[in-house]
Amino acid sequence: MKGDRVEVVVDTGGDVQTFEIVATRAGRRVDISVSRGVVEVSELTRGGTPVRTGRFMASRIIAMVEYPAGEPEAGTDVRPGAAS
Repeated sequence: MKGDRVEVVVDTGGDVQTFEIVATRAGRRVDISVSRGVVEVSELTRGGTPVRTGRFMASRIIAMVEYPAGEPEAGTDVRPGAAS
């Protein structure tokens, strides 16, 4: 669903890097699959065709967070009239 996103934090040796895969258009979704020590995060069309894919070694992943569409981002206040 448009707006779904997955954030992956990966250990790159001496540093940490964050990657984000987002369902950018209506009808697209984000899919996660794990096989043989590799985690694959893909943005798919309605028909299942991959548009964008990120592959990560499972042993290097520090954190993986799924954000469903419609939920506000962390640190944002969505109450009406709330001060920013």
